[in-house]
Amino acid sequence: LFSGGQDSTTCLAWALQRYAKVETIGFDYGQRHAVELSVRPTILQHLRQLSPEWDARLGQDHVLDLSWLGQLSNTALTSEVEIRMQENGLPNTFVPGRNLLFMTVASTLAYRRGLDVLVGGMCETDFSGYPDCRDDTMKSLQVTLNLGMASRFSIETPLMWIDKSQTWQLAQDLGGAPLVDLIREHSHTCYLGQRDILHPWGYGCGHCPACALRERGYQQFIATQSMPGQSC
Repeated sequence: LFSGGQDSTTCLAWALQRYAKVETIGFDYGQRHAVELSVRPTILQHLRQLSPEWDARLGQDHVLDLSWLGQLSNTALTSEVEIRMQENGLPNTFVPGRNLLFMTVASTLAYRRGLDVLVGGMCETDFSGYPDCRDDTMKSLQVTLNLGMASRFSIETPLMWIDKSQTWQLAQDLGGAPLVDLIREHSHTCYLGQRDILHPWGYGCGHCPACALRERGYQQFIATQSMPGQSC
């Protein structure tokens, strides 16, 4: 599942290190930050250039229209409303059913194309409390998909138990400084879809929850690179 954001780009590199064939899928669901879809081709092109092995393993890209999801969800990610906390304790950036739908659609495509591993950037350590990002949800969904399709899918979530600083470190471990720079300069995370200012950690408004999380993680990552005994 490749959105064009930091997490999914890191997960894509992780998959390219492990699997002989990797295909990508993205979704146009009426997201406010639809600019993330426009950066995907550039990221894919640069990933191919980082490694001949990755180039050989990276297969077809798929972008599917799920714009009707935005019509069902009156959230801060699908409409021009202020980002805030709700009475149920979740931020209004939560799009109900989004990851459940994404995984189900991805598994349907994977079934047709003979693929058996689904990789997503869900994380339970550095997240906003979204219930569809939790490990229990993904494990349950894996069982349901396999029962419903008589298949042997496995859902892999490389970021589930690491924080954003460790996500930057994972990118460093996978592709060195070139991959870190690629994520900084070309991936998109900002909920508001702003790409007019390039901060040290990447493009974004600098104040939405996604930007704040990405900036804090990057600062912590940079701090670890300069500690005695650490290598860059």
